[in-house]
Amino acid sequence: MDKDNLKIRTLQDTDVEALLAFEVANRDWFECHIDARDSAFYSTQGVSDHIAHCLSGLAAGTWHPFIIEDASGTIIGRANLKDIDTRERSAQVGYRIAQQACGQGLATLAVRHLIQQAQMRWGLGQLLANVYAENIGSVKVLRRCGFVMARAGEDEAGRDDWYRLSI
Repeated sequence: MDKDNLKIRTLQDTDVEALLAFEVANRDWFECHIDARDSAFYSTQGVSDHIAHCLSGLAAGTWHPFIIEDASGTIIGRANLKDIDTRERSAQVGYRIAQQACGQGLATLAVRHLIQQAQMRWGLGQLLANVYAENIGSVKVLRRCGFVMARAGEDEAGRDDWYRLSI
């Protein structure tokens, strides 16, 4: 995949059908690595409501949702700054990459984009990421981008680890 032909942009309300196709095509893959979404999400109305929520958060300064498109305009990834707190100068990062696009550096590209936006647009000083301990790929991405483990195994199953990056 030619990274020069990728586009990372803010999610828009016109992305409903493309985002639904991305989420449906990768549902099983994502659910192996992150918490499953409610089944109602996987509909035009569900994704439309989700986008409205994300864009409302963007307007309020608490979210910044991005999508990653390939050269043909197909969504192949998502990345978000969420729970943005400008007083505490912190936010959480989240990302998901289409299964067929994994292993090509897109997650690292997405996280680096989030770091850049956190600094330049939001003036943040700290980012947090929550990851299943067994999600080795995401752990490697976070470490490659400078995150260090902050807390281990804090959920009921003992599998949610938290990583932190001071920027």
